[in-house]
Amino acid sequence: MVIATPTAAVEAVPIGVRLAADVEYRPHRPSPYRARVRWMDPETKSRKSISEAKETEDEAQEWISALVEAAQAGINPSLATMPLADYGTANMDLALRGLELKTLDPYMAGWRLRVVPSLGHLPVRMITNGAVDRTAYRWIADELSRSTVKNTIAVLVRVMEQAVRVGLIKVNPARVSGWQRQYQQVEDELNDPRALALPDWETLQALAKALVARSYGQYQGWGDVVTFAASTAARIGEVSEVRVKDIDTDTDNWIWTVRRQTTPAKAVSSTRPPRESAPARYP
Repeated sequence: MVIATPTAAVEAVPIGVRLAADVEYRPHRPSPYRARVRWMDPETKSRKSISEAKETEDEAQEWISALVEAAQAGINPSLATMPLADYGTANMDLALRGLELKTLDPYMAGWRLRVVPSLGHLPVRMITNGAVDRTAYRWIADELSRSTVKNTIAVLVRVMEQAVRVGLIKVNPARVSGWQRQYQQVEDELNDPRALALPDWETLQALAKALVARSYGQYQGWGDVVTFAASTAARIGEVSEVRVKDIDTDTDNWIWTVRRQTTPAKAVSSTRPPRESAPARYP
């Protein structure tokens, strides 16, 4: 495995490098204030610049002030705005130095498969403790194992610790606590499934309407599927194969007899009889 080494583009520049900054107002744009800083690269003697569009002039000035502060601390403006994914690629060998080789594989898997897709697009200086905390809980909700989440958080902590060392950030936001207790809560909910149930019919209808509102074309069928599945406690594969003829409407309480279900597979799906030996009947 080859880990990229830091390049000259992300190395610290001499403390006190002078930045020329300006804010340009460009009307008729969603973010009309363009904040820009320019500086002379002390090594190549070439002029460099970066810019970012903001919604208000105050936000533009805050962005400029943050870069000026970083430059005074000896941080290259390009590094100060670098996304986490790029920063990790450039500094991973420093972040993981001292680790045993057998630890590198699970750490790098956590970085590629979870950290980069979830947080990699954010600039390092914009990553907060709250963002990391919410992301970790989302990994837990996705039913990732405790060791997987632990390794993923560990590599993120190391990368952010490297950012602390170079002065890019002051506090490591990846040092979150309490996430392991969530596994106990999940176990408790599995032991008591009613803890996950919707409290009443009105809540179910609100959920169905929200799903319709968020769907493409506001398709009402999605809301009907949610209501039907919740009312019958049927599996989604069974719901997808229900037919009108499967429902007995001759009684006061309509009875649905499950005769088939859809089984998803890679690139295809197949229809087969239900899991039970005898057809299930749902009122």
